[in-house]
Amino acid sequence: MLDDLVKNRVDSKKPRKEGLTCTVDKLQGIDKENFSTLAPFIDVVKIYGALPMLISEESLKKKIKFYHDFGVRVSTGSTITEFAISESSLERFVKEAAKVGFDIIEVGENSIDLSIDQKRKISDLIQSAGLEFQWKVGKKDPRHQLGVDDTLEKIKEAVKMGSKKIVLEANEGVNVGIYDEKALVKWSFVGAITNEYPPSTFIFEAPLESQQSALIAEFGQRVNLAEVHPDAIASVESQRRGFLSKSAFGVSYLRRNPEGGPAAKFIYFVIRTKHPIEQSELVSMSHLPRRTVQAAVEDLKRQGLIIERNSLDDARKKVYQPVQSDWL
Repeated sequence: MLDDLVKNRVDSKKPRKEGLTCTVDKLQGIDKENFSTLAPFIDVVKIYGALPMLISEESLKKKIKFYHDFGVRVSTGSTITEFAISESSLERFVKEAAKVGFDIIEVGENSIDLSIDQKRKISDLIQSAGLEFQWKVGKKDPRHQLGVDDTLEKIKEAVKMGSKKIVLEANEGVNVGIYDEKALVKWSFVGAITNEYPPSTFIFEAPLESQQSALIAEFGQRVNLAEVHPDAIASVESQRRGFLSKSAFGVSYLRRNPEGGPAAKFIYFVIRTKHPIEQSELVSMSHLPRRTVQAAVEDLKRQGLIIERNSLDDARKKVYQPVQSDWL
C-alpha cells in the first residue's frame, strides 16, 4: 500500500550488516501468521537467559527451526555462556549450541572477569564450531557500572577478538550502561564511545520504546538495536523508514529546555542554530569569556542536550551538536 511513498531500507536484504533489530524470546506465545509479517524486520532472536537449559533439546531445536524458516538468526544470551564458563563446561556448551542450531553465542562479563588470553581462547573455540560470537560490554547491576574509560577498554578488547558487533548492556534500561536513573540516554557517554568507534560497531540494547526512538532519531535507520519487545518491532521499523517517532510509537514527549543560567541557555541556542560548531566559534559568536563558554558546554553535556565529537577537519579539536532526538 502506497509503496512508492515508503522510504526504503539502506540494507534491505538479510543478513543485514546495519540497521539490525534484535528481539528476545522469553517463551512467550508466538502467532505464526503475525510473526511471518514481522519476520522481514527482525534480524536476530535471542533465547533469553538460561531458558535453553530449561526446555528439552527437541523443543529447542523446533523453536530455532521456526525462526530459521523465516530467515531470522538465533543467539544465546550471555547469561548461559557465563554459566558454562564458570562451570568449566564451555566446550560442551558450544558443541551442543551448534548441534541444536544456534547461529550466535553471546559472551559477557557481568559476573566474571576474563583476561585477554581467555577471551581469545573462547573466541577461537566458538568459531571452530562454525558459530559467530558477539561480545557484550557492561554490567547488569546498577550499583556496579563501568565508567567510560573501562567501557572503552572492554570495547577495545572485543574489537581485538574480532567481534563483528559489540552489544552494549542495558538490562531493564534504567541506570545501566548508556541510560540514567530516569531511563534517558546519557548522550555524553554515547558521544565518548562513538568518538572512538563508529555507531555501526555497536548493538545498543534499548528495552524501552523511548530509548529506541531516541537512538534512531540520533543515528538514523542504520542504528543496531537489541532487546526490542516483539510488540514494538513494527514501530521500530516504522521509524527506521522515516515516520515520525510520535506517529510510530503513539507517544509524544516535549523537548526539554536547558536548565541553569543564561549562559548555558544562550550557548545551547547557538549550538542548535549553527552546528557542528567548535568551542572557539562559540566564544567568538557569543562574546562570552572562554571559561564561561567551557562551563556552559560541560553543563549542557551533563544535561544530555549536546554531544561532543572530534572534528573531521582537525582531530585535535572538538565540535558540538545538539541531540537530534524528539524524545528529550
